[in-house]
Amino acid sequence: MNLPLSGAAREPASPSSGVRPRLVLASGSPRRLALLSQIGVDPESVIPSEIDETPRRGESPRGLAQRLAGEKAAASAGLAANLPELKPCITLAADTIVCVGRRILPKCEITDEAEACLRLLSGRAHRVYTGLALATANGGLRRRVVETRVRFKRLSREETDAYLMTGEWRGKAGGYAIQGLAGAFVVRLVGSYTNVVGLPLAETAALLGGEGYHPHRQWLAKLGK
Repeated sequence: MNLPLSGAAREPASPSSGVRPRLVLASGSPRRLALLSQIGVDPESVIPSEIDETPRRGESPRGLAQRLAGEKAAASAGLAANLPELKPCITLAADTIVCVGRRILPKCEITDEAEACLRLLSGRAHRVYTGLALATANGGLRRRVVETRVRFKRLSREETDAYLMTGEWRGKAGGYAIQGLAGAFVVRLVGSYTNVVGLPLAETAALLGGEGYHPHRQWLAKLGK
């Protein structure tokens, strides 16, 4: 499904190519769209990709995040290639994995899953990996994986039950949203906070800039400079 976005400011043409590439986001996640907006980036189109996200036998959390991001970017870029109004374009995809050791936690959809995740995370450290992939205008694929370490305080039964009742955990990797109520559970974080939300912004900006899509130029374009 192609969801065109209006109001995206256009920066001046890239010196290297003569044309600033259009940006396609290969995710329907409102969180990722909001994070991009936070740094002044408004994709010209959102084309969510549908892929099988089942981990392969023996696949590490880091490897899974990298593979899924690459597959999402490739799938979405394939769809974007059929839309002349998006040429030339670059396609950004991301996939976030929460793990304890090598155990990959699910994107929780039912209460029992979320409760199991919260019990496992309570009083323990865990890691969050986000794989980034950028399909370039010339058919290439640039990839990166960002890691953040997070520690939860020990959760009481009352806290766990209350959080489960909010439903905030639904659809979230590891059964929590750090940008929401679950922020009260985090006692230590090492690395990128926005990585845990779902899109590491500094690394994303660097990937985009490498392909001629510079967020800081977007700021100036919006100011009419």
